[in-house]
Amino acid sequence: MERSTYAIIGAGPSGLAAARALQVAGLPFEGYESSSGVGGLWDIDNPRSTMYESAHLISSRTTTQFREFPLPDTADYPGHRVMRQYFQDYADTFALTPQFHFDTMVVSVRKDASGWLVVSEGPDGTTERRHAGVILANGTLAHPNIPTFTGEFSGELMHTSQYKSASQLDGKRVLIIGAGNSGCDIAVDAVHHAASVDMSVRRGYYFVPRYLFGRPSDTLNQGRPLPAPIKQFIDKRVLQAFTGDPVRFGFPKPDYKIYESHPIVNTLILNHLGQGDLRIRPDIDRFDGHTVRFRDGSSDDYDLVLLATGYTLDYPFVDREALHWRGASPDLFLNIFPSDFSGLYVMGMIEASGIGWQGRYEQAELIAAYLRATHVHPARAADFRHRVNEERWPDTTGGYKYLGLERMSYYVNKDAYRAAVRDAVDSLVVAHAPGTQKRRSIRRRKAVAR
Repeated sequence: MERSTYAIIGAGPSGLAAARALQVAGLPFEGYESSSGVGGLWDIDNPRSTMYESAHLISSRTTTQFREFPLPDTADYPGHRVMRQYFQDYADTFALTPQFHFDTMVVSVRKDASGWLVVSEGPDGTTERRHAGVILANGTLAHPNIPTFTGEFSGELMHTSQYKSASQLDGKRVLIIGAGNSGCDIAVDAVHHAASVDMSVRRGYYFVPRYLFGRPSDTLNQGRPLPAPIKQFIDKRVLQAFTGDPVRFGFPKPDYKIYESHPIVNTLILNHLGQGDLRIRPDIDRFDGHTVRFRDGSSDDYDLVLLATGYTLDYPFVDREALHWRGASPDLFLNIFPSDFSGLYVMGMIEASGIGWQGRYEQAELIAAYLRATHVHPARAADFRHRVNEERWPDTTGGYKYLGLERMSYYVNKDAYRAAVRDAVDSLVVAHAPGTQKRRSIRRRKAVAR
């Protein structure tokens, strides 16, 4: 295999975006996917998928889709089966599918004197292929975060990654720990199937309805973004007018401002709380057989404890040093580039409200622009590397003070992030005027220290 070929690990949305961007740039690539087809977690039949039967987009169709490949205009918030078909159609339309090795698990990725060696196991056994670089696009929602608890639970303990259908809850006394978007989705499922449903939460949340003023809520204010304090002031009051105060339903009062953590796009949970279909309980103190004891001294018995405790980043086939891990996530320029530019690149390591697949495609365009520059404009690529290492990195928070949680370590503001990515792309593809001594900065907006 020629060294000029780039490897893409994963055929989910981020991997397909990377493949399409490299294709457009005329850069050869090969893909690796452990499942039998494209779609990643949106393929519920993928053994590594964390999808469940009732799952739908929490961002609307028009803010989620790839710009060059619109979603079918049949629903504002399509379900997972529509999304799976969408990614299959995307891959087939652009002839990306034949470029991937399916049913092929990557075992290791390591650099040697001749390039990057990707070792995989697939239908032909163990295979080694050498590439000029490797794009990691294996997703951020595959490795369950399993917290530790005092005591032992005698019933069934399950993470939401194992949840597929509400029939798993039939007739059971269910306690859901955590109230993220998946946890709230499953709680709504549970009230129609379980004998009882409780949710244990440790902090408050902001709840965003899917529709405001008759339109998908994330399609409002799509023009010039408001400064963070103004948007927080306005949106908090609009949401209170539509949903009321979640504290009256039993949730703790949030100890942070709106948008400083990911909001919950599900107000059905509030309806069910108002109807008495489920209860909010405090944080867990300990397990004692089938009894769960809470921090306020109360307790109750359960058959099933469902952990809606999220996921941790995991790139198991790459040495952590190669990705410059710092705490809960790698320390990467724009969440993409290790500062040593060794030939590893990361796709999709961003969480942001409303960034959609187009935001991820723009990541891929930046990778493709850099790789193309290394071939046709090496001086421009070298200048890009220099500025990444010598200048302050862009502030992608948009002025929001995100919670210092592990899951927020790679959270960005969509507007600030996409603007920074566009600036970086421009620095690689836009030629400077002849004779000018002014160098384009990799950041044109306010930057903060790394």
